[in-house]
Amino acid sequence: MTTTPGPPARSGAPEPPEATDPEDHLEDGPDPGAENAADLCDQAQDLAENGHLKRAAALYERAVAAAPRPRVQARSLLGLAVVQDQRGDLAAAREAARRAISTGDERFAPRAAHHLALSLEQEGSHDEAERAWHRLLEIGGPAHTAVAHYGLAREAESRGEQARAEEHWEAALTLPAVSDPISRLQADTVVEAAGDLAGRLLERGLPGAASAAVERGLSLTDAPALRLLRAAAHLEHAIPDTGAIVDEADTTDPDGPRPEAGTSGAAVELLAGLLALRGDPEASARAWRAGLDSRDTGTADHVRHRLRRGFAVPEEEREEDAGMPWWEPYLEEAVATDSAPALAGELFAVLTQMHNTIGLPVAEGEVRPAALREAMETALRAPSDLVWGQDVHADFRRRLAEAMGGQDVLPEGWPGRT
Repeated sequence: MTTTPGPPARSGAPEPPEATDPEDHLEDGPDPGAENAADLCDQAQDLAENGHLKRAAALYERAVAAAPRPRVQARSLLGLAVVQDQRGDLAAAREAARRAISTGDERFAPRAAHHLALSLEQEGSHDEAERAWHRLLEIGGPAHTAVAHYGLAREAESRGEQARAEEHWEAALTLPAVSDPISRLQADTVVEAAGDLAGRLLERGLPGAASAAVERGLSLTDAPALRLLRAAAHLEHAIPDTGAIVDEADTTDPDGPRPEAGTSGAAVELLAGLLALRGDPEASARAWRAGLDSRDTGTADHVRHRLRRGFAVPEEEREEDAGMPWWEPYLEEAVATDSAPALAGELFAVLTQMHNTIGLPVAEGEVRPAALREAMETALRAPSDLVWGQDVHADFRRRLAEAMGGQDVLPEGWPGRT
């Protein structure tokens, strides 16, 4: 389904991974080392945020070498892992992340495991990534537990292990008891996971389950992306509902339910529009054509009226015996195939070409009959190569013949060069 989000979250993004905690505002006191490692970390972070990655890495390495207490050591190693990842030195980044994990620090070790898992996942090292997600489950608190389950759900999805994936999705989306607070990290994870899961379910044709996933995210925040997914799920429910009405209108069972012609005509228009919104113009065109070819003539008439609604001259206002303008079949086809913008583009391009061809000699004050005739003939040939171009010429030939008392006065192949 094209109206839903694209690939799964964090499934190969080109940017280095991030593993941030929105509530991380650590304040370190003075460090007893020869250098204040916490200050070095602050300076390195400022440099990294301003794009000075090499200098930032050097300061983080100095902070690590100062052998600070475990909390600052873990912070230094995590910062080094992130910066080295951004520099493209994945081996150094992962070594620093693993060392940060080994410190056992309750704040920075889980973040390092999160960073390492994302880095491995993005590179396609799924077995190692899964081990890192499991490690995060072991050392993380409730917020990182949700993050880890979300990562493990993606890994299971990538291997087609739906039952295991469902277990991890459920764990990732489970909220704490009403009386317990929820961290920003966990809330953000639930919202992201809800949208990711809903998109996957829609792609598998499960709009009901997608709606349920979306609602779990919406219980935390009224995110526009989630509301869009909910609308997409409603669209997927509406398509079979309207399709059933269309099918009932064309049933061959004399005792079967049959909607009124106006209802079935409206259903055809709605179904075609929903399919176009889904991003399936071919199915939309088939819905229009099926309605126009309906066995029920009343339905077919209503469908044609709806298809032609908005045309310049409504059918009911056309003069008697005026006939159908040559362009209306092209308009009908354009509406039915959702290609009206393309047809309009062709028309405006031809009009501009004709205007330029005739306008230039007029602007230059051209008076030579041969030159003016050549410009007019070139302008007349402008639409010749388009699908509808020959019908323009045929319509003029017909009208001119009528005006000449039925005599065709144009040469064969007009307006081509003779």
